Amino acid sequence: MAIVTKEMIIGDIIRIDQGIIPILMQAGMHCVGCPSAQGESLEEACMVHGMEVSGLIDNINAYLQSK
Repeated sequence: MAIVTKEMIIGDIIRIDQGIIPILMQAGMHCVGCPSAQGESLEEACMVHGMEVSGLIDNINAYLQSK
């Protein structure tokens, strides 16, 4: 089972499971397909969007564990 960390690149996270896209979108990250998603870590993206990374990681990992 995959575990997502704050250091992971958004594009890599999406490649783990495309079901993560709606979680990111619901959190307010609507640029999952933009070029910066291919080189920006989840933590960096959260800082740009003014959100706490730990809650988002918890939601993504809970989704992955439920599969």
